[in-house]
Amino acid sequence: MTQVITQANCQRLVLDHQGQRYEYTALWLRERSPDDKTRDPYTGQRLIEAAELPLDLAIETAGVADGQLNLSFSDGHHTTFELVALFDEQSSDLPRQLWDATGAPHPKADFATALEDDSALLEMLEALHRNGFVIVSGVPAEADGMQPLIDRVGPLRRTNWGGIADVKSVANAYDLTMTQRGLEPHTDNPYRDPIPGYIWLHCLANAAEGGDSTLADGFMAAHLLRQRDPSAYECLTRVTPSFRYCDADTYLESEGPLIELDSRGDPVRVRYSNRTEGIPALPVEELEAYYAARKAFYQLITGEELTLNLKLDQGQMLIIDNYRLLHGRSAFQLAGGVRHMRQGYVDRDSTTSRRRVLRHPFSNPQAQGEPA
Repeated sequence: MTQVITQANCQRLVLDHQGQRYEYTALWLRERSPDDKTRDPYTGQRLIEAAELPLDLAIETAGVADGQLNLSFSDGHHTTFELVALFDEQSSDLPRQLWDATGAPHPKADFATALEDDSALLEMLEALHRNGFVIVSGVPAEADGMQPLIDRVGPLRRTNWGGIADVKSVANAYDLTMTQRGLEPHTDNPYRDPIPGYIWLHCLANAAEGGDSTLADGFMAAHLLRQRDPSAYECLTRVTPSFRYCDADTYLESEGPLIELDSRGDPVRVRYSNRTEGIPALPVEELEAYYAARKAFYQLITGEELTLNLKLDQGQMLIIDNYRLLHGRSAFQLAGGVRHMRQGYVDRDSTTSRRRVLRHPFSNPQAQGEPA
């Protein structure tokens, strides 16, 4: 049973459905009308100019029957919504599961299965979205062995370093990842715009002594910081450092807070890169507050409470959400053997698109909508 109530001179509609309350404005409903006069049936794109609708638009009649909401508006338009689809408009994406070292998940996928089976690929991508990482086994021990699976998800992101690049100790290293030193927890490339969404790290050999990978859930760190030190949390969501990478051929610079919030006030991205960060010469009090807040965040992301340690074997691949997780490694000694990784990036939009298409196939697969 769904109860329909109009309010505010019929410019608002309230639906009480199975103990849930849903509230809409007349304009919101009108511009989202699913009928052929409002949206093109082939592309799903809007045909009317929403900004031209009258601001005092009202609902003249509203009724629910057979799982449908039937509406007529003061501009003479009539439309019908499926209630399930309407309520889905207010549902969020798959929830993320925050974790610490004790409760850390161990999401796994098989390369060959994900390559051939859409349901397995969807399971892999949903685990990646939910947990921030997934370990894929059975990747061919070839230089570009992960490329076929990347092609199933989205285009490889090319950077000034090329496509899939080596991560191993080399002479005259142009980046600290190419040395034997340990790496503190960090997110990759915060000096880019856009920042790469996902890191794909493929292990070709890992016989060296040391070289273990570390992961920490940056969203959990933000959650704990907000609970334990609200002023530090507020500071890191507000103060904006810059990040810079320079070499003989490249000058990259961008900026953003260490904890970035979305429109609902929830963390949507973390940045941390000690090697590339620079804070402007802010007023002394602001700098002191920032340094203290950054230290508190650093202690969380490096502490045993949040740090997950793992060592990739040959043929395994770690896919990491670069907006959420901080990753690092322990130092390694070449006397113990070779450590050779290959790394590539895939952007966030293509990864999210692939997951959503697999989860909710488009109702008109023949549509070839062109970008606006």
